[in-house]
Amino acid sequence: MKRLIPVAIAFLITSTFAFIACNKDHSTYRLNVKLTDAPADYEEVNVDIQEVKVKLRNDSSSWIGLTTNAGIYNLLGLQNGVDTFLATGTLPGNYVQELRLYLGPNNSIKVSGQTYPLLTDNGTQIKLMIKVNKVISKSLDSLTIDFDANLSVVDEGNGSYRLSPVMTIKE
Repeated sequence: MKRLIPVAIAFLITSTFAFIACNKDHSTYRLNVKLTDAPADYEEVNVDIQEVKVKLRNDSSSWIGLTTNAGIYNLLGLQNGVDTFLATGTLPGNYVQELRLYLGPNNSIKVSGQTYPLLTDNGTQIKLMIKVNKVISKSLDSLTIDFDANLSVVDEGNGSYRLSPVMTIKE
């Protein structure tokens, strides 16, 4: 009987530590980001997406980079329920506060068979932020960005066009 007491105590201590270790929350959350567009009256509206980052709640300064399929996307090819896979990543938290797209300099528009550059105000790299404020699920969740080409292009009236992005998160 005296030998059973130390064995039982050791078993209890080991079981307690194993229970605590198994119940610790080492959660990560998987997020996919997709891109789509509403109809517009142009032949092409091309945006040069270089990177996608997210910001989690209560994380005032850190942006988490997602694995991004960088490239030039014709928004008008992403209409009527069509979307494209843009980025993915694993996040240490489940509340996405903001999403940021980094655009490169190769943005253009095609009107009446002619291609024009889409001018921007911010130089060569543009950072576009979207408020998300969404809890993502434990397994896999997706956010779809609706980049509204019709509202995002401003005809300057002198043969030039300006990109003034209008984007929303589609539910």
